Amino acid sequence: MGRAAAAGGGAGGARRWLPWLGLCFWAAGAAAARGSDNGEVLPESIPSAPGTLPHFIEEPDDAYIIKSNPIALRCKARPAMQIFFKCNGEWVHQNEHVSEESLDESSGLKVREVFINVTRQQVEDFHGPEDYWCQCVAWSHLGTSKSRKASVRIAYLRKNFEQDPQGREVPIEGMIVLHCRPPEGVPAAEVEWLKNEEPIDSEQDENIDTRADHNLIIRQARLSDSGNYTCMAANIVAKRRSLSATVVVYVNGGWSSWTEWSACNVRCGRGWQKRSRTCTNPAPLNGGAFCEGMSVQKITCTSLCPVDGSWEVWSEWSVCSPECEHLRIRECTAPPPRNGGKFCEGLSQESENCTDGLCILDKKPLHEIKPQSIENASDIALYSGLGAAVVAVAVLVIGVTLYRRSQSDYGVDVIDSSALTGNSLLLNSSMQPDLTVSRTYSGPICLQDPLDKELMTESSLFNPLSDIKVKVQSSFMVSLGVSERAEYHGKNHSGTFPHGNNRSFSTMHPRNKTPYIQNLSSLPTRTELRTTGVFGHLGGRLVMPNTGVSLLIPHGAIPEENSWEIYMSINQGEPSLQSDGSEVLLSPEVTCGPPDMIVTTPFALTIPHCADVSSEHWNIHLKKRTQQGKWEEVMSVEDESTSCYCLLDPFACHVLLDSFGTYALTGEPITDCAVKQLKVAVFGCMSCNSLDYNLRVYCVDNTPWAFQEVVSDERHQGGQLLEEPKLLHFKGNTFSLQISVLDIPPFLWRIKPFTACQEVPFSRVWCSNRQPLHCAFSLERYTPTTTQLSCKICIRQLKGHEQILQVQTSILESERETITFFAQEDSTFPAQTGPKAFKIPYSIRQRICATFDTPNAKGKDWQMLAQKNSINRNLSYFATQSSPSAVILNLWEARHQHDGDLDSLACALEEIGRTHTKLSNITETQLDEADFNYSRQNGL
Repeated sequence: MGRAAAAGGGAGGARRWLPWLGLCFWAAGAAAARGSDNGEVLPESIPSAPGTLPHFIEEPDDAYIIKSNPIALRCKARPAMQIFFKCNGEWVHQNEHVSEESLDESSGLKVREVFINVTRQQVEDFHGPEDYWCQCVAWSHLGTSKSRKASVRIAYLRKNFEQDPQGREVPIEGMIVLHCRPPEGVPAAEVEWLKNEEPIDSEQDENIDTRADHNLIIRQARLSDSGNYTCMAANIVAKRRSLSATVVVYVNGGWSSWTEWSACNVRCGRGWQKRSRTCTNPAPLNGGAFCEGMSVQKITCTSLCPVDGSWEVWSEWSVCSPECEHLRIRECTAPPPRNGGKFCEGLSQESENCTDGLCILDKKPLHEIKPQSIENASDIALYSGLGAAVVAVAVLVIGVTLYRRSQSDYGVDVIDSSALTGNSLLLNSSMQPDLTVSRTYSGPICLQDPLDKELMTESSLFNPLSDIKVKVQSSFMVSLGVSERAEYHGKNHSGTFPHGNNRSFSTMHPRNKTPYIQNLSSLPTRTELRTTGVFGHLGGRLVMPNTGVSLLIPHGAIPEENSWEIYMSINQGEPSLQSDGSEVLLSPEVTCGPPDMIVTTPFALTIPHCADVSSEHWNIHLKKRTQQGKWEEVMSVEDESTSCYCLLDPFACHVLLDSFGTYALTGEPITDCAVKQLKVAVFGCMSCNSLDYNLRVYCVDNTPWAFQEVVSDERHQGGQLLEEPKLLHFKGNTFSLQISVLDIPPFLWRIKPFTACQEVPFSRVWCSNRQPLHCAFSLERYTPTTTQLSCKICIRQLKGHEQILQVQTSILESERETITFFAQEDSTFPAQTGPKAFKIPYSIRQRICATFDTPNAKGKDWQMLAQKNSINRNLSYFATQSSPSAVILNLWEARHQHDGDLDSLACALEEIGRTHTKLSNITETQLDEADFNYSRQNGL
């Protein structure tokens, strides 16, 4: 039935039968009243007592129409004369009702039950603000009762999921979250998860949770959790399946422990050792990453060469024994066997008759010995003498023959050793001889210039020269282009040639060869980094050249008519601050004094640091060394304190202090993302062998002081900076550093095997402030005509930052481009006193302080001045000062000692509204004489 027909039929029918129904109720009521008045019993159809309203035993429930099947709504009440349904505010026709009556045996009351059917068409044709609904109305003697409203909706479930689960690859023990939003439906769909087509029961597995908004959550992934996951949505109409999501739980590989170092691969001399590890702890699984890093490490080793023993000279003969024999002995100590060398061959003891045959024989006097025995003894002596003579002649012949052969081999090319002591050197200029002085040198000594010849003649290396034999290449071999290495043999003389592993002698620059050879025992030691200056009431600035360390003494910090000699130094030895746990030294240890000096205004100490500043990753502390040598924490840079103030800039920390002493900055990494800034640089120089060229790559903390140490060492070694230094961001994630040489010209240069890439452990780099970290690479030219070197140096942290240094240089000093180490702007005047030490003229400074130290109702006081200069923390420190503005300006002076950006300060003042002119435009008449001269000097 259509909605209009149903509505019209229902309304018309109601009009037809409702008057009749009302008349029936009225008649029933009147009869009941009469019966009550006459004391008669009520009819059987209404056995209830007067005044009872109908009570619903069963009310209609909410229902869903599935497809095109109608649903039945049921209603039951007692006592009820009549029950009818009302849908969407309109009565349902009586013909659509199906009624049943029964008797409640317990109460004796009549029970009436009514049914109606609701079709899909009726629900679809209804247009209203709410769902299609129906309720029952039951009548009794005294009135009506209404049931609850039951809604009728058409059930459905759409086909497509609003969100399908997506496949994931997660590491073992990681969290897995698969999202699922089922299709829209009435009633709402219930969600069930399947793994490999099997239902997942979250109640049996505490690691799985499916209650959170239809999502599947696996708290800690296991290998068994890998599989295909499907989201199932179902209601009373249909079931729907989502797309399957593949979950892979992988295991990243981990390195096993290193094996022990192998034995040196050579029995004697320089070789290598290696150790290995395997990616089996655990092994990568399900596509997990293979271990990063090297599976084999090699290091150089030096095995001591075996020394065979040699006999000392025989001792004197002993006294003659009763047996007519005397003895002599010798020892195997010239030298003794060492490092597995062979013991001396032969006897260590020798004996012989000591009476020239006059002694008794077999305990009998000589005249009692039989003549036959005497004859036998004489024959033995005769034969022994003849044999000795034959052997002596043979040895003499062989010696003469060998001597003549050696003379014919040398011919005219044998050079008398005395020639080496004269003014001329008869060696072929193309040859490269080897020298062996107490050991064999693999590379030839350079004989390319007069300086080298002077080295050869004047050094004690060739004293005495009588033990040296020089073999020169024959002209025939030279013409064929084949060169033999000449051999030198000589006795060892201490102090004749530098050898060993002292890095000060590893290479020699041509300009510095003579001082190195002549003064090996008196090399200059590293000078102490220290500077001093005398300061008075006007204050000043003390700068440590090329270190980034400076000290600002404000005007008035020292009482009038007083002056102090103030010093400042940097600890260049082993740091006295021993790190605790994960704490890292981020700056040099700076000492300023004298310690008993008292200042009336805080002074500013600037200390460079190498941290990539971030409060999220670093916890940075200022520490001070006590008189007992212990270090104690002064404050954390993020703390609030009234004793001192720390302002952390990207490359330096500016500290306001009241007392002198030794200070340093330390950092405690909070996360693995904490970064130290390292400066990487490459230096190069020629080695003693003219075909070799040495590259040294340094990775030091990014502080000028640390780099100055490297420059000082390289100047001693004759090194040349080959490329502008670069910054490397080194993370505290425990991954090591790799340094490798790339793109070496293949037919011009070569590098020794296993040395093109070197790996440095994380701890060595992370604590590199102990001493400069460097790796050395040795390159060799194929021919002396190669004068240009082009290659790349790659410095990278595993899973971190990478820098490339491009080397393009000439190995000849005359053609090499010079790269300066430092800008020398702060090294000219380490100590500046009086007004010239400050960027802000004193008169202007006084006006600023007078203006901003006075509180203002609008809030434009010293706090606004601090805010405009990016000082937003620990303002309580300035509040305790007699002139907060003066201390703020002192901090500004310390931060801008190099740039002196007065325009930025003037802009800050203009923004506050205290002044409307830049400091650089102040007229000359506003300044006193001292300020005027200073302003003209600085371009104000």
